Amino acid sequence: MSATHTSHATDVLIIGWGLAGLVAASEALAAGKRVVIVDQEPRSNLGGQAWWSFGGLFFVDSPEQRRMGIADSLDLARQDWFGTAGFDREDDAWPRRWAEAYLQFAHQEKRAWLREKGIGFFPVVGWAERGGYNATGPGNSVPRFHVTWGTGPALVAAFQAEVEAGESSGRVTILPRHRVTSLTSSDGTVTGASGDILAPSGAGRGYASSRETVGSFQITAGATLVSSGGIGGNHDLVRQHWPARLGVPPAEMIAGVPAYVDGSMLAVAEEAGTRLINRDRMWHYVEGIQNWDPVWANHGIRILPGPSSVWLDATGNRLPVPLYPGFDTLGTLAHLRATGHDHSWFVLSKKIIEKEFTLSGSEQNPDLTGKDVALLARSRLGKGAAAPVQAFMDHGADFVVRDTLDELIVGMRAQPGGDALDPARVRFEIEARDREIDNDFTKDAQIAMLRSARAYRGDKLIRTAAPHRILDPGAGPLIAVKLHVLTRKSLGGIETDLTGRALAPSGIPVPGLYAAGEASGFGGGGVHGYRALEGTFLGGCLFSGRLAGRAMASAT
Repeated sequence: MSATHTSHATDVLIIGWGLAGLVAASEALAAGKRVVIVDQEPRSNLGGQAWWSFGGLFFVDSPEQRRMGIADSLDLARQDWFGTAGFDREDDAWPRRWAEAYLQFAHQEKRAWLREKGIGFFPVVGWAERGGYNATGPGNSVPRFHVTWGTGPALVAAFQAEVEAGESSGRVTILPRHRVTSLTSSDGTVTGASGDILAPSGAGRGYASSRETVGSFQITAGATLVSSGGIGGNHDLVRQHWPARLGVPPAEMIAGVPAYVDGSMLAVAEEAGTRLINRDRMWHYVEGIQNWDPVWANHGIRILPGPSSVWLDATGNRLPVPLYPGFDTLGTLAHLRATGHDHSWFVLSKKIIEKEFTLSGSEQNPDLTGKDVALLARSRLGKGAAAPVQAFMDHGADFVVRDTLDELIVGMRAQPGGDALDPARVRFEIEARDREIDNDFTKDAQIAMLRSARAYRGDKLIRTAAPHRILDPGAGPLIAVKLHVLTRKSLGGIETDLTGRALAPSGIPVPGLYAAGEASGFGGGGVHGYRALEGTFLGGCLFSGRLAGRAMASAT
């Protein structure tokens, strides 16, 4: 195949076609601008990571919350956000401003704007990152996790339709298999990008594609956006920037994102004069399981657990207050890293798994993704585990299902690394927990929190099993799930002002250059601070893409 070189000129160039890039493109199109979108992957990956997502969105005082009896407010959301973020650096000046602006957006325009685009929401609001500390500590004081009806694909589709309509009218050019290697500039102003044209690929969404180079390209633009995502698929970079506060990075991790989430554009942006901040802030899950039917290499899935499973470290010790399932992701990660082991365990009953286990990802939730009400009723309210969860019980390498505790422990110890488990300790922890169930009062904080959670009718309806003894034969069989660290999000990135302009180390905008989405830490170089409240990653892509798209349109 002979090498080719192509050239393009446009008003707005968008590097990365994930949710932030699509939103920015739709905003620029609405303002009458011409847009070129480039991405290193085949077109089957249009929409990026958002397509794979559960579609969770953070709203404040929404109609869905009010219908569920949840009294939320901007003041309460601000208290939770800043208590969770823990902003404490000079570099947090712009992230703080972004946080204030995003909270206003989540409280006011965000839901109505999405509804105008035909996007709806599941009526039961989820309660993620429950915290368990005091009022000013990390976590959501109330349920705020709104699942998009149709999950991530529906969210992507709304903006993809606008972009493809622009493509049909000749105002948008989409260039798959175009890998940017350099941002071009003239007299200090970024004027576009250049890079490699990769060989055509028929790889399906998420599957690895080749990096064979067959040509080169150059694009001249009035404004250029970096919306290329983070580093979660590049475990070498994850380990390079792993913060000491989270302990030693795991020797073994599973990947919650495809390999193309490689962070390569961050280095290109830095070479062009941008400032990268908060690179040691990152968001990885501790409830990862190996996908029995993988799409990408080392493919992991996250369990979205209810609050009942007993969480044990690799040796069998129960995790301390308030490190329970769904309460404090990074607090749990830091604790587990101090154990010297890369895995931990859930121990639970069939009664718990059929009520409380949901798997993250659009493909793991066919009822919500397919907008199938009948399937939803059967899977969320009917007897037995949902089909995707049952498939992991049947085929997943990390699931141990047995009738008795002795048999369960034998199965756990047969897993790789299972020899670290102390059988006597496991039995001690489970039996001690079960003794606390007999009364309505208890000193076990997890059981108290479980009962408190069931006071919220959304949890009682579809997310929380009635308290019971795990060793009750009528609730069995018993289940143990081996949990891995699952890489996911970068919380730092390119520092930006509130219009999405990329900033130089001097604090002055780099003319012609913008950033949005995960590449900008979801806004400002780290709108979440140290920790996230969940439902805020997609929301950060929406908000930062919207602001950057409008600013680029105004500037060209």
